[in-house]
Amino acid sequence: MGRSQIEIFSRALSRLLGWTYMASWSLSFFPLPISMWRRKSTAGVSIDYNFINLFGFTCYSIYTATFLYSPVIRAQYAARHPAAAEPTVQVNDLAFAVLGMVMCFVAYLMFWPQLSGLHTPRRQRVSWVMRGIFSGCILAPLIGTCIVLVQSPDGGNASSSWAWIDVIYTLSYDKLIVTTVKYIPQAWLNYKRQSTVGWNIWIIFLDITGGVLSLLQLVLDSSLQSDWSGITGNSAKLLLSNISIFFDVIFIVQHYILYRDGGKSDT
Repeated sequence: MGRSQIEIFSRALSRLLGWTYMASWSLSFFPLPISMWRRKSTAGVSIDYNFINLFGFTCYSIYTATFLYSPVIRAQYAARHPAAAEPTVQVNDLAFAVLGMVMCFVAYLMFWPQLSGLHTPRRQRVSWVMRGIFSGCILAPLIGTCIVLVQSPDGGNASSSWAWIDVIYTLSYDKLIVTTVKYIPQAWLNYKRQSTVGWNIWIIFLDITGGVLSLLQLVLDSSLQSDWSGITGNSAKLLLSNISIFFDVIFIVQHYILYRDGGKSDT
């Protein structure tokens, strides 16, 4: 097999990995709302998880859309990563982000009994901690925008100084913060209840599959460009995969080892 054939095969494999991880992660949005709807209750599910997850996928949607379709952002990325032909963000990344945003919005609405008709325990209110994290994440890109407008010599178009790409990177960091903290309320709720009833384990199986495949695609895309900085240049995708895998392992341990006698989630 010649070099060109290997490259064609590798690019086809990258697309396959991309759409497969997108399908796996996308499917992971469905078991929880379906489970809550069937149980006619949101008991056992953390509202903090759904609230902050909605914000995170909104940020990720903006991040992937601009890296794919904004000439300014793509030009600034090329200036900072001259060895790479283009960002490693793919169309499947955007498709996943938008679907995630929509499904998180649907799941969050289910915590409003006047809209969903589901039973919602009285204490299911967004915590002050999550509200504080949300406020800080909103503030960060606003501060970045102000810095670009005030300090950038050409309105944020020069990649050598503070530029619009830095504001977009801030949104990706917001998504990373959200991904880091969003699982904690659910893991804590499982711990307090000593049970995973209400938390659907299929979310975790699909999530960890998507995380592994997403990581493999990122590594493969960077190898095709012969530029491993493409991995760090798409730090959002890199860390999202690793953080998701880490917490998925925690939920699997809770479900099958720690609290298996406390009942199983609806599947």
